[in-house]
Amino acid sequence: MSYSPSLHPWVMIRLLRGRPPLVFARFWNPSDARRYSHTLKQLMPDGKFLIFLDKSLPMEEEDSES
Repeated sequence: MSYSPSLHPWVMIRLLRGRPPLVFARFWNPSDARRYSHTLKQLMPDGKFLIFLDKSLPMEEEDSES
């Protein structure tokens, strides 16, 4: 994980039928993500969105020399 995503751990994805989820926004706090999601729901009422906290390990810290 690069430095920028670690500063914005809240991730918003769009769920698309027949395709993998699309990560398209990152936020510093969950309230910003919810406000953005609310606006998107007004613009795209049929859109499916998911907000979650990205706590994944950075690629550089994984042990790949086993």
